[in-house]
Amino acid sequence: MSVFLRRAIRAASQPSIWLAVVLGLDAVIAVAAIVVGRSVDLSDLLAAAPLLACARCGGRVTTLVAGYAIALCAIVTAVAGMLGTASAGYRFAIVVGAGVFAVFASVIRSRREGALIRISERVQRAILRPLPAELGGMAFASHYQSATTQALVGGDLYDITMTQFGPRFIIGDVKGKGIEAVGRCAAVLAVFRELAFGEPDLIRLAEEMDARLSRDMDAEDFVTVILAEFAPGQVRMVNCGHHPPVRLAAGAGGLQVMAPQRYEPPLGLHPHPTRQDIVLRPGDRLLFYTDGLVETRDRAGRFFDLDAHVATALADPDLDAAVRGVVKLLLEHAGDGLTDDVLLVLGEAVVGSG
Repeated sequence: MSVFLRRAIRAASQPSIWLAVVLGLDAVIAVAAIVVGRSVDLSDLLAAAPLLACARCGGRVTTLVAGYAIALCAIVTAVAGMLGTASAGYRFAIVVGAGVFAVFASVIRSRREGALIRISERVQRAILRPLPAELGGMAFASHYQSATTQALVGGDLYDITMTQFGPRFIIGDVKGKGIEAVGRCAAVLAVFRELAFGEPDLIRLAEEMDARLSRDMDAEDFVTVILAEFAPGQVRMVNCGHHPPVRLAAGAGGLQVMAPQRYEPPLGLHPHPTRQDIVLRPGDRLLFYTDGLVETRDRAGRFFDLDAHVATALADPDLDAAVRGVVKLLLEHAGDGLTDDVLLVLGEAVVGSG
């Protein structure tokens, strides 16, 4: 499916676009009913508008659409000269009944969606706990940007914990979105928090997490992750199918992609990663991110590039401002909104930590 078709489908699902389509459809039906006149009575098809509106619109808008459909039905009946006939009354009752049912269905749906959104936001806050401003010689800033206005939970996850081996960090992306991804995210974080304190070797930590998580995964399930361990002057890291972080050296203008020696599959697909040891001098920064950052396209279908503009944004002296700058560039690139959730974590080696 082309990017343009995906954007068209996504746009059509927006309430405003959906409402315009619904109103236009009933207008076409009304014109057709007037043209054919008594030969084929199409007025009962006007019930389509409120029934379609209730799938995307709230109770008030659906009520207005139902009134619009009833008014069109009355106009068609009058123009066709069928006022007062039993057939007209029957078809008018169909449109009114459909309108009442649509309003009722819309109200129920809106209430359930509202409850789901509230639950999702609470789960999101529990999964994406705020990172400490500083831990183990590293300063951190993070940002989660949802692809939906309702901030439903996606499959992005992260956590950091202080262990006897130093600060250990995980960032990952679970296959799937919404509520289905919540349980899997929670399971990944629970396993990480349990094993991170007992396994000294990062490679073994990744393999043990894979073994534990694979028990409850289907054949098509997987989790891309990076496991990192911060130490004075360096970060040790293993990558299981995740986009590699980029490093901005202190005083340098460009970004360096910290690609692993070889790419390994995600957790759930039995990776055997190698460890990377990356030098981090005071002032050096590492940007970890999920695939929503680099897989976001603009209107022409071009991916978001980690270019000089991103490097400039990341060089902002304030870590939080640096992350916000990247988010701003991303939203400007996307134009009509994100199609995937984005999680950014920016770490900086604190002066004196090396």
